[in-house]
Amino acid sequence: MTEPSPQSPNNLILPLSPPSPSLPPPPPPASPTPTKPNQFLSSLSKRPSLRVTSEFDSDSRVFFHKVSCKLFDNLAKLKLSFINNSKREISEPQLALTSKYLSIHYDPEEQNALIKSSFDVGPMLHFKAAHDVKAQQGEVAMIANLADPSYAVEVSSPVPYVGLPKATIRFPMGEVTLDDREEEEVARKVSINGILKGPILNGVCTAHYTDEELKLRYSYKDGAMSFIPSISLPSNALSFAFKRRFSPSDKLSYWYNLDSNYWSAVYKLTYDKDFKFKAGYDSEVRLGWASLWVGDENGKAKTAPMKMKVQFMLQVPQDDIKSSMLMFRVKKRWDIL
Repeated sequence: MTEPSPQSPNNLILPLSPPSPSLPPPPPPASPTPTKPNQFLSSLSKRPSLRVTSEFDSDSRVFFHKVSCKLFDNLAKLKLSFINNSKREISEPQLALTSKYLSIHYDPEEQNALIKSSFDVGPMLHFKAAHDVKAQQGEVAMIANLADPSYAVEVSSPVPYVGLPKATIRFPMGEVTLDDREEEEVARKVSINGILKGPILNGVCTAHYTDEELKLRYSYKDGAMSFIPSISLPSNALSFAFKRRFSPSDKLSYWYNLDSNYWSAVYKLTYDKDFKFKAGYDSEVRLGWASLWVGDENGKAKTAPMKMKVQFMLQVPQDDIKSSMLMFRVKKRWDIL
């Protein structure tokens, strides 16, 4: 007897027809596009950031203060600086308003303003101008950058116009300047000044010609040593500098003038970028000195620890050791807003 074969479950359930596709719901009614606030008006209402920087020099015993704030969402910067002496007297106030294209520097004591402006005329032309309001003098200049960025031509002229304009040609190996000058008891003449440099004997040779004096300088550098001789013509003043780096953090520099027999030496030790020690001697002034920097020597206070830079310096005269002097300089920045 043959057993009936079990029926497949799929045969017991009627197949369901797929649901008919439903239409997508109608989109919601379009809401009115919100009007964006005027960016310029919002920048006016934004509170400006205020920075105060104070510096004290124990040698001159004066405070130098600078107060600055950025305006219009960093489109301009207003800066006030002045000196405060030990008698709490304020002197040499300076007020400056700077932006990308225009800067105005005002001196309240002299009641004078210096106005500078610079902007691009086109993709290859740049214009800049400066005007001294009290002296009624200024200068205008046009700089043309050629297809290669390392080539440029600058033409400048004083205002009011006097003589021929000054022309400067810049190229990869240096620059040459042609200037029309008027000297006492000498008719106006065109002077030529320039700098040329190029690689020679695994080093770089530089020729600097100005005011009828030629300075030749050769610089050889490798990973641990630098040798830099130089000579001035027609005075034939010869000097050389020697630098030796013992490690990435310490270096010794020596300079000697063969014409005067004066020499100087400086040893520098750096620990990280915020600590630097220097010690040296200068035979011309017969003075030994040592200096300690806390904070980057060439940097700004805002990048130093606690936004403060401190320098201590000890000066020891060779002829009078008892008159040695310890000086210090402190620079601190506060971000108020």
